[in-house]
Amino acid sequence: HVQLVESGGGSVQAGGSLRLSCAASGITYSRYSMGWFRQSPGKEREGVAAIDSRGGTAYADSVKGRFTISRDNAKNTGYLQMNSLKSEDTALYYCYAVISWNYHWGQGTQVTVS
Repeated sequence: HVQLVESGGGSVQAGGSLRLSCAASGITYSRYSMGWFRQSPGKEREGVAAIDSRGGTAYADSVKGRFTISRDNAKNTGYLQMNSLKSEDTALYYCYAVISWNYHWGQGTQVTVS
């Protein structure tokens, strides 16, 4: 049974930072790509960042240079370091893992930037 649990969300002022974590269980985390999506009311879900099993990364243009995705395979945990936060980054952030072409999702963690 695959389980992903996000943490680290919260409220922060514009210009501040947060680090989101995504703890995985039920899988050998290092084998799979993982990443983050976000969704805010009235907007489509947006892919934020992704990292593959070899450490290759990709980012949405809206977060390049501000967000950094990483993973600690020994801890079965992925991270999203978010710096220089803007009000438009306010959203519910979900982590995912891709296993055999299927997406497995966490429950989400809220980020609010004021």
